[in-house]
Amino acid sequence: MGFPVSLRVDDEGAWEEAADAVFAWLREVDARFSPFRADSEVSRYGRGELGRDSLSADLAEVLDLCEHYRVATGGAFDARLPGRRFDPCAVVKGWSVQRAAQLLRTAGARRFVLNAGGDVVACGGPWRVGVRHPEQADQLCAVLELTDGAVATSARYERGDHIVDGRTGRPATGLLSMTVVAASLTVADSVATAAFALGAEGVAWAAAQPGCEVFAVDTAGQVLRTEGFPVASRSRAA
Repeated sequence: MGFPVSLRVDDEGAWEEAADAVFAWLREVDARFSPFRADSEVSRYGRGELGRDSLSADLAEVLDLCEHYRVATGGAFDARLPGRRFDPCAVVKGWSVQRAAQLLRTAGARRFVLNAGGDVVACGGPWRVGVRHPEQADQLCAVLELTDGAVATSARYERGDHIVDGRTGRPATGLLSMTVVAASLTVADSVATAAFALGAEGVAWAAAQPGCEVFAVDTAGQVLRTEGFPVASRSRAA
């Protein structure tokens, strides 16, 4: 899927089988949803070889999510950019990792943290999660405390200007990073990416999304965060 995934389960017992199921699911997602695989369902749909009525329930759900955020952002978030292949990865990542976390819960795990390329699903905390500084790779700009929920960050520092404002067709500007905390990674990751695509106006937009808390750094280096963003106390973050 193009990013490292790590899993920690603190419950007593043997969790190898559940962990294997998590990674098997993520490998399946890569095979079915990667726009970089010519034989994937996403690629076949993007080329017009599959109609909406012949899609899997999973891809239909992803398409609905993509459309929801396209409409909600006035087109800033768009999986169908002119001149580019259909690419729903911004939704698929959070959606698939949240589904993986549900596999763990179904198997009985009550205290775990699943980290997918820096986006995290946590259960049974408190867990402390660092937010990388957008301009200094060896520094954190915040540490948050998460008990049950998810956190996702969209930024330029790993993949450059990969997030495009669908309204202009050009790389999004206005923000250095956007971090969102929500009950699920499906929401946190989608909202973070959509807000980044919106640029400076994305901070207020993300903060207005139900159940979302926001920590953003704009291009002037100013930190903007909602009152409920779960920053860890100094004693716990030390």
